[in-house]
Amino acid sequence: MPSETRSPRLAVLIDADNASAKIADGLFEEIAKIGEASVRRIYGDFSNARSKAWADILSKHAIIPQQQFAYTTGKNASDITLVIDAMDLLHSGRFDGFCLVSSDSDFTRLAARIREHGVDVFGFGAQKTPESFRQACRRFFYTENLLGGTANTLDAASKSPPLQSPDEATSIIKKVIAQMESEDGWVDLGEVGKRITNLAPDFDSRTFGSRKLSDLVRKTNSFEIDQPKGGSMRIRIKSTAGSPPKTRTARKPAG
Repeated sequence: MPSETRSPRLAVLIDADNASAKIADGLFEEIAKIGEASVRRIYGDFSNARSKAWADILSKHAIIPQQQFAYTTGKNASDITLVIDAMDLLHSGRFDGFCLVSSDSDFTRLAARIREHGVDVFGFGAQKTPESFRQACRRFFYTENLLGGTANTLDAASKSPPLQSPDEATSIIKKVIAQMESEDGWVDLGEVGKRITNLAPDFDSRTFGSRKLSDLVRKTNSFEIDQPKGGSMRIRIKSTAGSPPKTRTARKPAG
């Protein structure tokens, strides 16, 4: 019997001081799309009111707490312990990726160090997270997009404004299209999606109020759309500003 393909094995390390417990459901639903959360650890002083909310949901997500008492003010021991554990886990060679959950730029070097070993890093933090940390990750997810879990993301999005306007996504989509070789300007939307995350690790259609990249492209009103029946969607930059996007359907062969 052929062996089943194993999901990527992930180590999830959470900085309780820099991540809200409200994201827990959405966080692990998002991580499940990437691979298997084999290690789940959280670091903080759980005697502190700020971290206590996490203590109440640890068992629900099988998260192992790493208690670090704040004996002094300023830099706490949680960050140091998280980094030490991450390096130990990295050198074990058992993991295909790391999920670092924090909005703290101090983990930028850790993310870069892990990637130097050819291991993927997925960052999860608030929109205020410094660019240095976001760019150090292979992918970065804004935790505001995870509130309430993915099952409720659309409902939440309909009741609150997106983090950014859809128009702000136009320039990066155009930049990716310009980098792709195409004689007639048409490019495959799926390929555009893959290249966007290489250029901007924190790009996420949900940030702009859309569930999918195709929905976002339509909202920008800056691209022509070619949707062959039964085929993959293609897009190209509009040649005439202000005109509505064109949607074409493949013709049936004659005869």
